[in-house]
Amino acid sequence: MGAGATADILGYGFYPERIEKRENWLERTLRHPAMWVGRDIGQGSRRYEKLIRDVNAVAAEYDALDAEGLLAAATALRPALKREGFTDPLVARSFALVRAAAGLILGKRHYDVQLAGGWVLLSGRVAEMETGEGKTLTATLPAATAALAGMPVHVVTVNDYLAQRDAEEMGVLYRALGLTVGCVTHHVSPHERRPQYDCDITYCTNKDLTFDYLRDRLRLKGRPRPLRYALGKVTGQGGDTGLNLRGLHFAIVDEVDSVLVDEARTPLILSAETDSAALERIYREALELAAQLEEGPDFVIEHQRTHIRITDAGKKRLAELASGKRGLWTGPNRREELAKQALSALHLFRRDTQYLVVEGKVQIVDEFTGRVMPDRSWERGLHQMIEVKEGCELTGQRETLARISYQRFFRRYLRLAGMTGTAKEISGELWAVYRLKVMRVPTRKPVQRRIEPLAIFQTQAEKWQAVMASIRREHDKGRPVLVGTRSVVASETLSALLTEAGLAHRLLNARQDKEEAEIVAEAGQAGRITVATNMAGRGTDIKLAPECLAAGGLHVIVTELSEAGRVDRQLFGRCARQGDPGSCEIFAAYDDELISRYASLAPGIAGKAPGKDLTGPALFKFAQRRAERIHAMMRQEVLEMDDYLGDLLAFAGRAE
Repeated sequence: MGAGATADILGYGFYPERIEKRENWLERTLRHPAMWVGRDIGQGSRRYEKLIRDVNAVAAEYDALDAEGLLAAATALRPALKREGFTDPLVARSFALVRAAAGLILGKRHYDVQLAGGWVLLSGRVAEMETGEGKTLTATLPAATAALAGMPVHVVTVNDYLAQRDAEEMGVLYRALGLTVGCVTHHVSPHERRPQYDCDITYCTNKDLTFDYLRDRLRLKGRPRPLRYALGKVTGQGGDTGLNLRGLHFAIVDEVDSVLVDEARTPLILSAETDSAALERIYREALELAAQLEEGPDFVIEHQRTHIRITDAGKKRLAELASGKRGLWTGPNRREELAKQALSALHLFRRDTQYLVVEGKVQIVDEFTGRVMPDRSWERGLHQMIEVKEGCELTGQRETLARISYQRFFRRYLRLAGMTGTAKEISGELWAVYRLKVMRVPTRKPVQRRIEPLAIFQTQAEKWQAVMASIRREHDKGRPVLVGTRSVVASETLSALLTEAGLAHRLLNARQDKEEAEIVAEAGQAGRITVATNMAGRGTDIKLAPECLAAGGLHVIVTELSEAGRVDRQLFGRCARQGDPGSCEIFAAYDDELISRYASLAPGIAGKAPGKDLTGPALFKFAQRRAERIHAMMRQEVLEMDDYLGDLLAFAGRAE
């Protein structure tokens, strides 16, 4: 990092963001193979080792200060950081100052490995840190340093719970250094958002941040005179611009693989509701017609891509069924589109898996986080189809006002960094799409996590029996047990089995999201059984009761392999944190969704001895790799489609 590292926030206008370079056909072609070429993730250790020595060399100067002295030191450091940028001596002083403040204010002093992680983030890379190594505290080092240098910082998290938690816990540290802290979640009203973004450091969720950016783009539409805003801001005579953000300066993305990769399959669409009363009859008719079509001769379900293709015979059959109907049914293109959406609603989207029905409303469940997304809806009438299918009140169809993908949005930051415990598998994609290098940070203590071999069963019924036996065994030892499931319905199935067996437990899924903090806080108590969806797989810090350490620590059970091995590794990471003992078990069945979608021949090929055949683990690994490749292709398609539609909207004079 050179002296000019902070100077790049200048010269980009009143709303700083990186000007996106459009790829030519050769760059787009080379991006695909580049995603699968692993990047060297071990470089740079000499740089952060030098930083650690420099921090420790000046540590005594700041460790001796009280709260007033630390505030004065931070105030004195600001001008130098603004003037000279992120030079090695200034970064070392800033890190030493933040560490001293954390020790005094929070009672938590950064370890040397956290200093290394902080350097990786400040240098604009991805820090791969083992789960439990204190990524939240690590992020305070680059966030405070950049803020002291005058650079607004967005610390991006995957959900409201983590954003609120981290802002509250780390906010006292930042304020001790004279910095302001904001927090933006789904519950923050529109008029309260700008003051939160005006803070030096703002904790926010990826979805709220991106949608607020799109709203800014709409407000800027047709206003080619940003100088007026800039002068108004300086003189105080320009009035409120109505904008949420101050630009895209520096983003530190927590759980970066989830935000930039897993969730990148879905574009972010800002839309307005239109009158759909006249369309309810059409949606109902579409569902009735679709129910008369037969899988095989009339349509084919492509489970891997969650796509339905109507055959030529199906198109003919559909035309016959729609004969005599008027309006949208007369044109073949619109007729077939309506039928596809209806077939998708009937065959691809299942209640308590992809969505919940809460108080008469269809609410989408994020497949990677297990959380409800109340502000999200499927496009092109699919959401309304599902509402009609479930007998819910019909909401208005959405008209697209602006759209952007996570790939395009985060590439616009002048400086981008991220942290996660699972980045090595997608290091190629992070480089190919975002130009982000991954660097592995060593653990403070040796990891004592014990992972048992994959146990495979012929049916889910057999699998659930084995899961129950494992839970009872570990529970009788006095160990806390965390059981991960892939869906709401699976978590409730296991909960019913536990209740029938007389085993007290807590259930955490999208229906209990308001109780999340309480459930997570109790999950480390002796003998506690917690059943959770992926809500417990990221960002949760389960603190063990002292007596649990002697019993073997937290025991994690995975009841079904995910489509990305990284998601499973995140759940493993809930145990054996900071050198504590812990263990993991993985259970799978040949009729699991992973196999049925991506390796349907597995039951016929694998051996018949449950948990002991040699071909079974290989097949499950094959299914995961195939799923990951398909999802990567889908993300590329989203990016390419986003670029295409962005060009069309720009040509039409609309945002994005």
